[in-house]
Amino acid sequence: MNELPQGLSDFITQAGWADAQVQPLPGDASFRRYFRMVRGDESAMLMHAPPPHEDPAPFLQVAHWLNHHGMRAPAILAEDVAQGWVLTEDFGNDRMRDWLDENPHDERAAYEAAVEALAVLYCLPPGPFAPYDMAVYSREAALLTEWFCPAQGIVVDADGYAAAWEEVIRPLLARQQPGVTVLRDYHAENIMLLGGRAGAPQGLIDFQDALVGHPAYDLVSLLQDARRDVAPELEAEMLSHYAAVAGVRNDDFLADYARLGAQRNAKIVGIFTRLNARDGKPRYLAMIPRVWAALERDLAHPALAPVARWFDANIPDDLRAANGAFSL
Repeated sequence: MNELPQGLSDFITQAGWADAQVQPLPGDASFRRYFRMVRGDESAMLMHAPPPHEDPAPFLQVAHWLNHHGMRAPAILAEDVAQGWVLTEDFGNDRMRDWLDENPHDERAAYEAAVEALAVLYCLPPGPFAPYDMAVYSREAALLTEWFCPAQGIVVDADGYAAAWEEVIRPLLARQQPGVTVLRDYHAENIMLLGGRAGAPQGLIDFQDALVGHPAYDLVSLLQDARRDVAPELEAEMLSHYAAVAGVRNDDFLADYARLGAQRNAKIVGIFTRLNARDGKPRYLAMIPRVWAALERDLAHPALAPVARWFDANIPDDLRAANGAFSL
């Protein structure tokens, strides 16, 4: 993977960055690759999202929409959709996750700013994106039975699982109308602190999968982070802060938050298992116990009773990763 992708030189030449130094950066859980372009005091970020595995068009669409509505996505400097190249503004190195590792005393301020950004998004009209509908929720939740359960060598009631999720998710669909833009992967590794401090303007990245759905989803992504521990006390405080800033006064909001938390966490357990089994990326397995612990908390909410009963009947206690006996 250290070899530079074919076509890189042609693209940066056409973009006017032929004289820049190309610095490969760590990737994510996708086929995308990232590079920092440096020349003198200037820098830019280069993303390669090669077809057929990737398509940069959704990233560009969401970036333009966010910037048009006053959110802080990176400015687009050059693009070649057909070849999968995008050159953007460089947000620097201050990811919220890394900043908090070094400045844990700034945690509350950083999360308050992140929650306030979601409150701004809540007040905007929904973007021109596909709906987060029952079919999407169901397909994502099914990743647990499709990948995690076979990896653990257990046969489960997949039809009962789908029916339980239908019963749990269906009530919130009407409450997510007309909907908000849901970034879907809004967490501390995808938030850049542009001022190099907690509470600074926050740059957004990795939003290409945006849909129109429920405002609680991105809160779950932020506050039940698969990659970073967020204390339940801070989670509850930030939920209250969001409600105050966004003006949410819906008694069902916390129930929907638990519904979407369980759905998202079940999906992530399946995805992280798939990354290991199919894509040879075992590093994500270490995060599953954290995700499972959040899933267990969500399942304890009365709104999750049908799904909780399915887990109790189908997933043995010693295979539930929050119990400390997890392995693949």
